[in-house]
Amino acid sequence: MNETIARRFTGIAGISAAAALIVEVPLYFVYSGPPPASNVLARLLLGILGLAFLVLFVTAFRELVKRVSPEYEWAGSLAFASGLVYATVTLVSSGLEAGAVIASDHPIDPTITVSGTYILYGSISRLMLGIFLACVGFILSRTRLLPRWTCWSAYTLAAVNLAFVPSLFFGNVPAHFYAANGWGTTALMGAILSYWLLAVGVSTVRSASRAAKAPALSY
Repeated sequence: MNETIARRFTGIAGISAAAALIVEVPLYFVYSGPPPASNVLARLLLGILGLAFLVLFVTAFRELVKRVSPEYEWAGSLAFASGLVYATVTLVSSGLEAGAVIASDHPIDPTITVSGTYILYGSISRLMLGIFLACVGFILSRTRLLPRWTCWSAYTLAAVNLAFVPSLFFGNVPAHFYAANGWGTTALMGAILSYWLLAVGVSTVRSASRAAKAPALSY
């Protein structure tokens, strides 16, 4: 895989992950009360698809770092590992929640959560995502992979995610902003991540065209 292909693959994977997550987030706010099982399963399916594309994104990003700046391959591996753990933890949470929904014949009460999933969705996911974004920000600050705004936005999002790690001390009520399973900890952070992935994905795809032209210009 050369640099141009790596950039395109990374960008497309990021855009695809963002598209699924952007469609998923509004489904959390459709119902003011307990949502029906169809709503919960629909958003879980979209989330699973988004996470699958995210796995492709973090894998391709590591390969891109290896091609462009081999001296920072270690940082790319850290980003890959933390991104993969984040995706895995969230997929496990989604699987547990989907199993509970399928086993139930009643609308899902948002104040009732499968035991342990709120910690996986909340503090653990925020910690892993914060580490991933911090690694990405470090890589982008030391290389010329993407425009400078991608570096500072990654650092900012990393700090915001890490700020939500202590939310496990503030209860488990989804209607609350800062709670283990609060809408700020989960839905809002997911929305911000999706739009960041979209912007970074588009920037990466655009950079592929510049990378393809670079040899001809230098020649």
